[in-house]
Amino acid sequence: QVQLVESGGGLVQPGGSLRLSCAASGSFFSINVMGWYRQVPGKQRELVAFITSGGTTNYADSAKGRFTISRDNAKNTVYLQMISLKPEDTAVYYCNANSKRAFWATLENYWGQGTQVTVSS
Repeated sequence: QVQLVESGGGLVQPGGSLRLSCAASGSFFSINVMGWYRQVPGKQRELVAFITSGGTTNYADSAKGRFTISRDNAKNTVYLQMISLKPEDTAVYYCNANSKRAFWATLENYWGQGTQVTVSS
């Protein structure tokens, strides 16, 4: 079982920056892919970015050039640095992680509780 706890959301003006953090804890053999998704009311949750345990990253087109995902494997923590924020970035941001309970086990998917990011003047 993996628990994901996000922090760092809040209210920021357009053009501002925020850094989200997500720390994983619990009992697991490994954490593979970690990522960030976001959701606004009435719309589907969408991928923002993900990063593998080896450091390979992937970004949604809306995040390219403005958001940077990184992780500290020793701390089981993933970060999302967001700059040049726009009102359309307003959403609840969710941390996601895939992990294994043992080497031979299948991947399991976990979500954090979400953190609100509001971009408004």
